[in-house]
Amino acid sequence: MAHGETSSLDDLPRPMPAGYGNRLFLFVMRRMASAGVNDAHAANAILGAFGRSYRRPLVLMRAMMLELARASSRKILVAPCCCARMTADEALMMEATGDALRDPNSAYGHVSRLLGNDHALGALTCLQAVAQAHADLGRPLELYGEG
Repeated sequence: MAHGETSSLDDLPRPMPAGYGNRLFLFVMRRMASAGVNDAHAANAILGAFGRSYRRPLVLMRAMMLELARASSRKILVAPCCCARMTADEALMMEATGDALRDPNSAYGHVSRLLGNDHALGALTCLQAVAQAHADLGRPLELYGEG
């Protein structure tokens, strides 16, 4: 096991985020992580949330997931879709996404820790694009803002 990796889903430290946009992001991320970026359930969830404007957030979520997989030097632990709590890795990703637009330096630190290396600029850019798409379409990803 690499440094910083958790061994099981027994330790789920963070509660499920509040807000529809945050829960949608977490659901789609979990589906794409477990079933692949072309998962129909993930696409249907985004279609249901964004209607005709679904394409931009769907393509950006796919790009984000692929970039995280490409750039990571460790395994990123993701809980099953039905789980009511988040893994430490999911919480770190959600915090980075929430900070991506308003505090990129902090978000870069979160993404670097998540990936296990300092090559996080591409992943941060993807997180910023996803956060901006959600905000533009009325489902902002503002998460754990003040603590």
